[in-house]
Amino acid sequence: MAQRKLGPEWFAVSTSPRHEKRVDLHLIHRGIEHYLPLYRTEHKWRNGLRAHLELPLFPGYIFARFNRSERVRVLEVPGVLAIVTGTGHEIAPLPEDQIDALRLGLPMSHAEPHTFISQGPRGRIRSGALAGMKGFVVQKENALRVVFNLDLIMKSVAVKVEKQDLELIDFKSLSCS
Repeated sequence: MAQRKLGPEWFAVSTSPRHEKRVDLHLIHRGIEHYLPLYRTEHKWRNGLRAHLELPLFPGYIFARFNRSERVRVLEVPGVLAIVTGTGHEIAPLPEDQIDALRLGLPMSHAEPHTFISQGPRGRIRSGALAGMKGFVVQKENALRVVFNLDLIMKSVAVKVEKQDLELIDFKSLSCS
């Protein structure tokens, strides 16, 4: 049986649809450490207007760091639906190194949401802010991307990488031309 960590841990917090930024503001005001990863995209409306938007990388989720005994403080935040549980009914912490890598690496890389995948060629990033991170390698628009899964929330993020910064671990069915 795994022993629980004492002190604050990172948890995935489920939010009302399109309320991630509002929950972010409430958590700031309550002094609760959290992380809302955003990505920039251009949106074109039907009337032809274009705008650059910052959208949540993991729609419907925000990450908060707190002691298990403080979970009620998080659940009382307007827009919070639940704290994600694991296989049982107990709230499940996220690996600290995974959140640290996202916090440090995503601002310096081109990241975007990706559909959750569970099979395919795997690779490890050799250098840069996300060095050492492993994920699935996909090719999109003549560029390589590494897709990282957050299994607990069944969401993924893709990061564009250069071929020389990628070490293939399992390269069945990957064309790197």
